[in-house]
Amino acid sequence: MKKIVILGSGAGGTMAAAHLRKQLSVTEWSITIVDNDEEHHYQPGWLFIPFGIYTREDCVKPKRDFIPKGVEFLLDEVVGINPDQNYAETKANGKLAYDILIVATGCDIAPDEVEGLEEWNADPEGNEHTIFSLSGALALAKRLKRFEKGKLVFNIAEMPHKCPVVPMEFVFLADWYFRVNGVRDDVEIELVTPNTGIFTKPIATKVLSKTAEEKNILVKPNFDLAEVDTSGKRLISPSGETADYDLMVSTMPNLGADFIDESGLGDGMGYLMTDHHTLKSVKYDNIYAVGDVSNVPTSKAGSVAHYQAELVTENILREIDGLEPKASFDGHSTCFIVSGYDKAFLFDFNYKTEPLPGKYPFPALGPFDLVGESHMNYWGKMMFKWVYWNLLLTGKELPLEPQMSMAGKFWPAFAK
Repeated sequence: MKKIVILGSGAGGTMAAAHLRKQLSVTEWSITIVDNDEEHHYQPGWLFIPFGIYTREDCVKPKRDFIPKGVEFLLDEVVGINPDQNYAETKANGKLAYDILIVATGCDIAPDEVEGLEEWNADPEGNEHTIFSLSGALALAKRLKRFEKGKLVFNIAEMPHKCPVVPMEFVFLADWYFRVNGVRDDVEIELVTPNTGIFTKPIATKVLSKTAEEKNILVKPNFDLAEVDTSGKRLISPSGETADYDLMVSTMPNLGADFIDESGLGDGMGYLMTDHHTLKSVKYDNIYAVGDVSNVPTSKAGSVAHYQAELVTENILREIDGLEPKASFDGHSTCFIVSGYDKAFLFDFNYKTEPLPGKYPFPALGPFDLVGESHMNYWGKMMFKWVYWNLLLTGKELPLEPQMSMAGKFWPAFAK
């Protein structure tokens, strides 16, 4: 019997397992998922916890509930990969031989990478926080309840980080949160970013910058973070530029797993060096990457993991049938951006094409508006939690293509 081993049972690994198990004979192919955590986190939900919209229970379920029948789940820690001898090394189970390896170990926050951030400890009494962990989101929820005056700074510590639209969503929701609580006039909100603007795509930047201005949210671009002075409550750049805060929320630096670099597969940051279009390792033909662990130049977001899982499944099936893998992944990402007051934007883009106006997912019909802000987009975002738990993780078919479609999209007049 031939063996597929999947490292990581987050969104990408779980979806890949679901798709592959449906397609491959259980008598010919075994599928094993390895992960050191029993809990599956709906990571997009962490954003909503500080504002009282979601709770812990909305965002956490047992991983075993989503492991497909016929797939073995090993609760174990991966400590290495030997790509020359085709096995992964784990703490408890030792060597796991594979014919095909899917690496889906994601990335995690690495506060120790920046002086001062290592003092962050999910303390609800502290002034330095993150929403890129469950404990951080829960602590920030307690802190925001007592924050009624001062300067709130959301800092993008480093690129890349998970879900690049989250910083904008957070400051927009913070504006809404403080207004409904009657203290917005006493709270200053600023986004401090190393990027040249509020976002990395020109059309999206123009739209979101206007929204930030209307909400009286400041944007401080081109700010590279070198240090956090927690006693003085200020961010410091390499050139000595500073940004003061009373309460700071950080993306934190994000890194992949050490064993990926140690195996010779990584880029020095724990991300697997991945062909941008086939999603195969650039060094080994029988290793694929799914989700945040890859170093492809697109968003580290759930929609990307979904699209990648579908393509990786297709390519593995093609190779089993003796065909060449398709070089068809185009960096497709689809992101709702909550803007407060039950409204949201929706961006759909890829490596080469930035977000454009139009309708999604059905051209001319929608029901969602691309680039534009609408109530329907917001309810699409809120509905996604149910879709995630009940459809995506179980490998159900959805009307969402892995490749970005230009149908129904148009270039806005200001971008021509």
